[in-house]
Amino acid sequence: MLIVRASVTPALKLKTLLRLGTMALCVLTLPFDRATSAEMQSPATPTAQAVAPPAATPFATPSFDLALRADTQTLARLSPKDEPSFDFVPSNRAAERVGDGYVHLGDIHLRLRTEGGAWQDYSSAHARKQIAALPRDRNVVAAADITASMGAGIPLRVERRWINDNGVLAMRFTLTNPTSAAVSVGGLGLPMVFDNIIKDRDLDSAHAQASFVDPYIGRDAGYLQVTRLNGQGPALLVLPEKGTPLEAYRPILEAKAAPAGDIFTDRSPRLQTAEGFYDWTIASSGFAEKEWAKAGEQWNEPTGFTLAPGESRTFGLRFVTSPSIRAIEDTLVANKRPVAVGIPGYVLPTDQTASLFLRSPSPVASITAFPQGSLRATAEEGGKGWSRYKIQATGWGRARLTVTYADGQKQTVSYYITKPLDQVVADIGRFTTTRQWFEVSDDPFGRSPGILSYDREQGSVVTQDPRVWVAGMSDEGGAGAWLAAIIKQLDTPDAHEVAKLERMVNETILGHLQIADGPHRGGVKKSLFYYAPEKHAGIYDPRMEWGGWSSWSEKDAADLGRSYNYPHVAIAHWVLYRLARHERGLVRQHDWKYYLDWAYRTTVAMMREAPHYAQFGQMEGDVFLDILADLKREGMTAQAIKVEGLMKARADHWRTLKFPFGSEMAWDSTGQPEVYAWMRRFGHEHQADVTREVILGYDPTIPSWGYNGNARRYWDFLYGGKYSRIERQIHHYGSTLNAVPLFDAFRKNPSDLYLLRVAYGGFMGGITNIDQEGFGSAGFHSWPDMMKWDPLTGDYGMGFYGHVIASASYLVNDPKFGWLGFGGDLKVDGSRIHIQPKDSARRRVFIAPAGLWITLRTGRIADVAFDTKSGRVTLALDAATAKSPEAVFTLESTTAGARAYTVEGANAPAADHTIPLSASLTQVVLVPAP
Repeated sequence: MLIVRASVTPALKLKTLLRLGTMALCVLTLPFDRATSAEMQSPATPTAQAVAPPAATPFATPSFDLALRADTQTLARLSPKDEPSFDFVPSNRAAERVGDGYVHLGDIHLRLRTEGGAWQDYSSAHARKQIAALPRDRNVVAAADITASMGAGIPLRVERRWINDNGVLAMRFTLTNPTSAAVSVGGLGLPMVFDNIIKDRDLDSAHAQASFVDPYIGRDAGYLQVTRLNGQGPALLVLPEKGTPLEAYRPILEAKAAPAGDIFTDRSPRLQTAEGFYDWTIASSGFAEKEWAKAGEQWNEPTGFTLAPGESRTFGLRFVTSPSIRAIEDTLVANKRPVAVGIPGYVLPTDQTASLFLRSPSPVASITAFPQGSLRATAEEGGKGWSRYKIQATGWGRARLTVTYADGQKQTVSYYITKPLDQVVADIGRFTTTRQWFEVSDDPFGRSPGILSYDREQGSVVTQDPRVWVAGMSDEGGAGAWLAAIIKQLDTPDAHEVAKLERMVNETILGHLQIADGPHRGGVKKSLFYYAPEKHAGIYDPRMEWGGWSSWSEKDAADLGRSYNYPHVAIAHWVLYRLARHERGLVRQHDWKYYLDWAYRTTVAMMREAPHYAQFGQMEGDVFLDILADLKREGMTAQAIKVEGLMKARADHWRTLKFPFGSEMAWDSTGQPEVYAWMRRFGHEHQADVTREVILGYDPTIPSWGYNGNARRYWDFLYGGKYSRIERQIHHYGSTLNAVPLFDAFRKNPSDLYLLRVAYGGFMGGITNIDQEGFGSAGFHSWPDMMKWDPLTGDYGMGFYGHVIASASYLVNDPKFGWLGFGGDLKVDGSRIHIQPKDSARRRVFIAPAGLWITLRTGRIADVAFDTKSGRVTLALDAATAKSPEAVFTLESTTAGARAYTVEGANAPAADHTIPLSASLTQVVLVPAP
């Protein structure tokens, strides 16, 4: 059976998606062949007929071996000297990307008008004409007047030069107005065409040959980083020359999917296996007036400019290499670029303070906030070449700082302001268990009582959708709703919410979504909702487009073979086990052993009922490690041995693969966290390290709340969003899930601050999805024609799971930036460094200088003090409550050579401790072993 996923939205119907080729993904239920995994594509998007590749002229700089097409002088090759077999541009697609309508590095898009006229668009790629070569001096590699290729009637002369500027490759465009009338420029974009095409590649070749691009849309300080899928260096940086700000990052639409008349397009298909290309957009006011008029606030204020008669302006980009991803900021400094580093990141709860470190050849002249008063930057003592500012926030939502330097350059840093995290978590718990609560007496699909997906625009739960899983409480797009509700209870349980959730688990999940008895016991269905008009006449909304592949029949919806559905259900049982075991009086229907047993049964059933997809890493697969640990802790030895054996078989298989990140998708960022976890668990450190570096290849740290820690996802709006398209998603569930292994890697090696910064960016990025009332969106639409949150909950719950299990505070002493707090506010008192946790759990703290990882299963941490002289750690724990009269915690030394810690006065070191809590703060002193 061949399954092609698509979605139905008011704006874009299924037939349109298929006709336009926007749907690019096939999910095979046949045996998975890694050699052909990257070829999963819709037959509606055939590859262009290949012809002979165009002739190209090679040349070199100290950093690159390059080639320019002989006919267009666009870039045909860009290989770093250190890796000559690797190419940042899609040269292997040269034969199929010949001709009009294919953009390349070296093309340009312009939107112009003269006084009283309408905007007119011009593109060097849309209908190519012969360009006129220009004389070259000793630094110019190639030069041409490309005006003829821009389109008829263009009022400007356009010249392009490729420069070897003292060993640095640069591309410069000069626009000249030869007319007698002023010309306004409302759109100026330079296509950035890099080899992000995974189509027709298996995972090994994709990781070796393909790249991903991440933008810092920061005006004069903006840049692109082009990183290899394997996470290895060198990385490519595209840097602006003077007057060439990265104001916006505009997608270049696939030609056959673009609106009529749009010539800023590319004929290459935008697929699940090819994210597509973007314009480095220098001027955008013309787009803001038209295509973006109904969008949310842009990353930067849209601007334009005017060329007077006879006036010229030159714009340029520079291409440099960074030896590694971690060295990108050092490379920016070496190239005299303004650099910003936000600690702990760019998502700022109003009860916390953050730090912004700035480094630039020119001093800071001013810092202003938009909206006014939303952010306050106060200068503090810096160090080692960096200026330091304390950042505090008021209000809620998107905000930005504009840093103006003395040389006139402007840098923008985008922030997201949230409520205190305990309030955010309370909001989502309340919203999911009230506004999303579904309880009716006659639901024919067995979803009551339950928690369904929610449409924020309609203000109601989604009871039906032709993508049946969205309304069916399974798959990610349906299970995300209730998963968010139940994982919220892990660290911050609410008695009223837990009572509802226990009903849902025992009345709806068990026996309806999950098989409760018989030979398939523990199996999980693909969806409770299904399409059967012959059985349920009159139920299905005739205004919706039913009958496509996504309208699963009752039989298809009941299929047990999709392993990705099992972790969701395992989490539900596991959370109720934890609450029954450690929180008094919350769980009432069954004891802790019942729920832990069902978590075990679900784990085993996944391997029995869904072995094909279980060969891959699962989203939320970390839960299986927690289930295994709890089985061992509770003395359920036989069950633990069973689970460990099943998981070791998976890990042994992954160990044989160079890049063990297969999926139901051709490429994915979902399975890496679980693969990393089991590699670490079974001592396969090399494979864990490979996985860590691969994650860094698609998960950047950038001075923007949206892109910082934003693990790449660009197709899941098709399956869980309301507005369906292939589009770079901001803080889809990949952000928080991929943060989990990076946190673990940092705790193993706390000298690598880069790991913590990326992890914390994703961890906090996943909170921005939750609005002021508690609705959690599937993700943020990053394209500038929307710039807003999708109105469906979709698969957000998977991301919230990642946030909850990773919630912690980190105390770090960095040689460059000094003492830092992630998740809590710092206070230095002589040799005692305090961190007051303000993360959403207040149950986990890492003391980096001691390599000490403290995790509480009950109780809350009010304050932690680390004595740098003695190494003693003092915990101040919240007062006892009726449900938590004691603190149960674990001490783990995570770094090589770290001393073990124990409670002062204990007879012997121990991993687990139980401390009675008092009616006020309880102090616990931890001391390192001699």
